[in-house]
Amino acid sequence: MKTSRKPAFLALSLVLLLPSLALPESRGGLQRRSPDQVLVVFNADSPVSQAIANDYASKRKVRNLLPVHCQDSALSTRNETMTPAAYAQTIEVPIRVYLAVHTNIEFIVLTKGIPIRVKSSNAFPSVDSSLAALDYTNVLGAVRININGDGAVGYAFLNRYWNATERFSHSRFGGYLVTRLDGYTEADAKALVSRALDAERGLANGKVLLDVQPSFGLGDKATQPVPITVTSISKESPWSEFNADMCGAHDIMVKRGIPDELDLSETFVGGRSNLMGYFSWGSNDARFSNDAYQTLIFAPGSLSDTAVSTSARTFLPTQGGQSLLVDLIAHGLTCGKGYVDEPLLQAVASPTIALDRYTAGYTMAEALYAASHFVGWEDIVIGDPLCSPYLVKESLLDRQPDEKLH
Repeated sequence: MKTSRKPAFLALSLVLLLPSLALPESRGGLQRRSPDQVLVVFNADSPVSQAIANDYASKRKVRNLLPVHCQDSALSTRNETMTPAAYAQTIEVPIRVYLAVHTNIEFIVLTKGIPIRVKSSNAFPSVDSSLAALDYTNVLGAVRININGDGAVGYAFLNRYWNATERFSHSRFGGYLVTRLDGYTEADAKALVSRALDAERGLANGKVLLDVQPSFGLGDKATQPVPITVTSISKESPWSEFNADMCGAHDIMVKRGIPDELDLSETFVGGRSNLMGYFSWGSNDARFSNDAYQTLIFAPGSLSDTAVSTSARTFLPTQGGQSLLVDLIAHGLTCGKGYVDEPLLQAVASPTIALDRYTAGYTMAEALYAASHFVGWEDIVIGDPLCSPYLVKESLLDRQPDEKLH
């Protein structure tokens, strides 16, 4: 996924033993998640981090706030990366202590000012995904995946919540659903919460854009989403599989009557507004246009991921390199996923699962984590974890996850 010409993602067909998955919840069974299940972690040494945390706590009525003391990543790109020792001492240990007492926590929210990445040998896992895998080493049946190839080095855990059809709970699946409120500015980060709340005040009715690049092959949508069946990954999966997954997501949108655009041309699509969903190859598209990318405008409640290796390498102004998630946040995106370093295509969120869960009324955190194969890896999920715009009317509770996915 490093360039638009040479594949560098990971989308192998893999499937390991996961905990048995329950059937979709009964009709009308989805309830709004409680703010008491959320822990907000902020950097007490960063005024921006503290301001964002207070803003979120006020808007969502969250009472669990935890200050930590670490380098301020809002000040420089250098501060966005921390050492393993600093991560353990200043972030992981305080959070573990808090969670040991507050056993009701399911979601952890980090705020701008907390570093995004841990530099460990040749690996650069994200702070966020490392926290998502807390206690996985002690969970019976947790599977560790060794990754070494196509530019990716390290190991991850197979996400026990992948493709689940029930609400997330730490006691059931282990780990936590970790998201981040971040953006170029403090205002951008705060806007993520305002957009989530705006979306929940009315029916989400924007359009989903699925920008396929057919030159990579269209694949077989009937095989998507592909589970992981190996414990060692040395190469990326065929790029045709992500195209096929987008086509599968289109079928679900049509079935649910949600407006969408499945673009099968070789043109990189721009000039779209009021987007509720967006999946594409980003700068890996053979016909990528940054001018077009900068003309994508999003509606409140929108959700996105792009098949780009380093889309979350920074949340500060920069030049050059691959397309960035932070640009989409600046253009109105509410919820998104990105990667601090090469994850391989296998790590990218399945459009089929993400959009299926999200439009069935699950929270954005549940939707994007259910769509993601790994924890303890390169992933970052941006936005308010409680965001669930498709749960705003009782009629929407009848939208159950598509059983064909399982």
